[in-house]
Amino acid sequence: MSADRNAAIWFAPDGFDPKKGVNGRRMAGESFIRGFFRHAAVDEVVGLTYGLGDAAAFETMARESGVTGKVRTERMDDMRSIAPVGTVYFSGPNYAPETWRRELWGATRYSLCGITHTISTKAVMEGFWHLRAAPQMEWDAVICTSRAVHAALTVQFDLIDAHLKRRFGGVPPRPQMPVLPLGIDCADFAPDPAAGAALRARLGIAEGDIVATIVARMSPHEKFDPLPVYMALQQAQAGTGRKLHLLLYGNFPDGYSERVFKSAAPKLMPDVGFHHLPHEGAALRRAALSAGQMFLFPIDNLQESFGLAPVEGMAAGLPVVASDWDGIRDTVDDASGFRVPTLGGRAEHATIYGLRHAGGTDNYVQYLSQNSAMTELSVAKMAEAVRALMLNPDLRARMGAAARARATGVFDWSVVIPQMQDLFAELSAIRKAADAAAHPAISPHRMPVAPSPMVIFDSFPTAHLPKESLRRYAAKPVAVGVAEVWALRDYAKTGREFEPLVLIEKVMAGVAGTEGVTAGELAALLQIPVTRVERCLLWLMKYDFIG
Repeated sequence: MSADRNAAIWFAPDGFDPKKGVNGRRMAGESFIRGFFRHAAVDEVVGLTYGLGDAAAFETMARESGVTGKVRTERMDDMRSIAPVGTVYFSGPNYAPETWRRELWGATRYSLCGITHTISTKAVMEGFWHLRAAPQMEWDAVICTSRAVHAALTVQFDLIDAHLKRRFGGVPPRPQMPVLPLGIDCADFAPDPAAGAALRARLGIAEGDIVATIVARMSPHEKFDPLPVYMALQQAQAGTGRKLHLLLYGNFPDGYSERVFKSAAPKLMPDVGFHHLPHEGAALRRAALSAGQMFLFPIDNLQESFGLAPVEGMAAGLPVVASDWDGIRDTVDDASGFRVPTLGGRAEHATIYGLRHAGGTDNYVQYLSQNSAMTELSVAKMAEAVRALMLNPDLRARMGAAARARATGVFDWSVVIPQMQDLFAELSAIRKAADAAAHPAISPHRMPVAPSPMVIFDSFPTAHLPKESLRRYAAKPVAVGVAEVWALRDYAKTGREFEPLVLIEKVMAGVAGTEGVTAGELAALLQIPVTRVERCLLWLMKYDFIG
């Protein structure tokens, strides 16, 4: 199998472990990495990590996901070591700093590929600016998870490039921007009728009642405003002679959100049953899906850009009633559910909110809330769709079957991962066709965005320690030892020591055993690079141990 179809996965547990806090990014990250482990046709799986702890976590996750072949981890600070693999995969789109790191070895050394999740945050939008201004190349990629994301990213890139052209007279090549969906393991969401029936009984839902399930983080700011949904469900049930229930599955991020969701329900849908279950794990989530006859996803928020939850509902065999919004247009088709029309404001209605957020006057929640307040989800059309599914079991069955088939055939990782591997191979082909001589390595001391402190601050000290100095160092009499001074200064508190104490003590002992010694002689004696010896000597001079 060609290494060109493989990618080294940039791995930090925070991006792949929902136990660190349930959110869409982590859940999508965990789903992807396990999907890659299970379905990627590669000779080895390769992780890029910051240290031994993360490397062990990567290998554990790979083995737990069924990888029996070679698992290799390399450190972030030398990405050249991923060879023969030629692409680095990031679980987000903000990889501009890694384009600079790549400059140490030349831009044609490997490709960089990120993927979008939420694209509305200030950090992500500024990250796209940094990416366009960084040494990003056409053999890099930003995977757009939907056509809506691709359209949004194209608009921002157009705005950035217009500025770059005005100011600098040209623009750099763009990364590849393929539209590839997020995926799931559909088998994880297969309906469990027994679990669904048990949950309905526990909640007091009668056998003939209709349940509409929503799985999401229950935030009116960052997911959806529940009030129009409640109005639509009350209208949908009216006059049907059937009992409708809303089952919310997910956590409230704060007391405000819980109050909004719970206090409005009895006032706006007094005839509709209301149930909430906090997230407790995969088994309860599957039961919540299995208890329903339809899945609702009434998003009215810029935070959402794809929406895995509707795909999970589809995999559970549920017809979907969702907003006609962003990536949902790519997931829910006419055969698998209904998309409810949405209406947003024009640019001039929202410009002030973008400027206030960018300038720091408004926080992200305020930014989202103000835009959500001007987004209409048609209450009447949503009620119409829910009512149709309530009253027509054949329609529910037909749409549910189509939804499950679509989820399995389009969004299962077994289908998505090979498409990602095709992309990795395409990036490798573009990179290998490039002229490596036109993209030489640059000095690590003179990185434009992160030069050595003693390059950029060259004028600060009176003088610099000369290179290959023949200065001879000798020990001075001291009242306090090296270890005691080290402890008094407590360098370990920062979590980063310029050199370990044991090495400093070795250098001190080397100096003390002579009448006078040069840095080069110490390096040869201790078999330590002279630069590290000189760092220790500078510290020893700082505290007057040597002269």
